[in-house]
Amino acid sequence: MKRMPRRNIGACFLLALTLTMAGSLFAASSIYDFTLPSIDGKTTPLASFKGKVVLLVNVASQCAYTPQYTALEAVYEKYKDRGFVILGFPANNFGEQEPGTNAEIKTFCSTKYNVTFPMFSKISVDGRDQNPLYAYLTKGANPSVAGDIQWNFTKFLVDRSGHVVRRFEPPVTPDSPQVIDSIEKLLKP
Repeated sequence: MKRMPRRNIGACFLLALTLTMAGSLFAASSIYDFTLPSIDGKTTPLASFKGKVVLLVNVASQCAYTPQYTALEAVYEKYKDRGFVILGFPANNFGEQEPGTNAEIKTFCSTKYNVTFPMFSKISVDGRDQNPLYAYLTKGANPSVAGDIQWNFTKFLVDRSGHVVRRFEPPVTPDSPQVIDSIEKLLKP
């Protein structure tokens, strides 16, 4: 049996990995198809949020938009008993504004902003190492919300079936009328 040269093995592996990642991206039908580690490192299937209205936000501790944590927590507290949850995803993609470790981020969020909504381990939301969830959100979830993440605190609103229905760019605060109206519409029985 003839051996394949090493460079061909590497190229085949890279191609297989790329196809696998692309296949999982296009195979996803909702956010429920993804599992990520929480900020404490616990495996967390997003399917555990089935039946809830979800707001996914890429967050950072040293950004001009960081004070939005206050509004995020207030909106979470207001609606959590009606089936609403916010999921925070720390990311260091923009201006290196989230340089801390998961433990540092958790401490910052809980002591400075009293964050109680679920936070996840730091991920990449843009670029070559983009997390598959964010690849899905920006490319495969819904053409009306597609497009690269431009900065910290981009928000994706997800219905009770796990489908992305709206996107709000960073300047739109979590307590703005357009976000609140969208959340309330999805929370109606």
